[in-house]
Amino acid sequence: MSFYTSLSGLKAAQTDLNVISNNVANTNSTGFKKSRALFGDLFTASPTQATSSIAGQGVSLSGITQQFTQGTMQPTDKTLDLAIAGDGFFAVKSQPPSDALSYSRNGAFSVNDDYEVVDTIGSKAQLLPVDANGVITSTNAADMVDFVVPEFDPLDPAALLTNISINTEGVVSATFSNGNQTKLGAIAMASFSSVEGLRPMGDSHWQSTGESGLARLNQAGSGALGQIKSGYLELANVDITEELVSLISAQRNFQANAQAIETSSTLTQTIMNLQI
Repeated sequence: MSFYTSLSGLKAAQTDLNVISNNVANTNSTGFKKSRALFGDLFTASPTQATSSIAGQGVSLSGITQQFTQGTMQPTDKTLDLAIAGDGFFAVKSQPPSDALSYSRNGAFSVNDDYEVVDTIGSKAQLLPVDANGVITSTNAADMVDFVVPEFDPLDPAALLTNISINTEGVVSATFSNGNQTKLGAIAMASFSSVEGLRPMGDSHWQSTGESGLARLNQAGSGALGQIKSGYLELANVDITEELVSLISAQRNFQANAQAIETSSTLTQTIMNLQI
């Protein structure tokens, strides 16, 4: 039995090492959120047995949870580089035909050939409609539109775009060569009842699940949503010193369980060699 108990410890330590290694590997990944492995003990007994005389049977993986703490803000001086100071996610939509919604903390946006504002995997940033004063008029997903940079003033085709600005509430304003300014919309932000229930997709993107609950859309600075910082990117929330300490601890756990298996093997071999 001690073989299997120590084997479960080896598997747990290996999982812990994998999680820590993934955190360290993504130290420079924009918007990355570190993970932590959670474990629980294994214990079984029949109703008629006295538990005081029964040893545990090892350890099992309870789950791997992501830690959605704030990462460090890095200035870039690029208008379309966006970071969230606080809670929330950018709502983005994949290219046709899927048009699937996902949610991201990676605000490294740029403009593609179709003048769409897209992230690093080509998903399109979404805007909520606003009135002339920059106040959102709808929080329904059906009313979201793609963030498209205008080439010219819709009211004056001869006036070309000169500037795009995004304030802390995510309101996008376009300024044209004739001096006119138009509010294009507000960056669509999402919050969830349980962010730990989100399904990771990679590239700092997540999908909603039954555990996370449905996305609640709004603009930045509303309710639980943080503010948007234009010209900044959020770095990974990985503390390399903390991860290295955890790495040493996981390594020691692995070595200790391996030693327990070796000791059990030695005892078994000694018993087998006994001669009557």
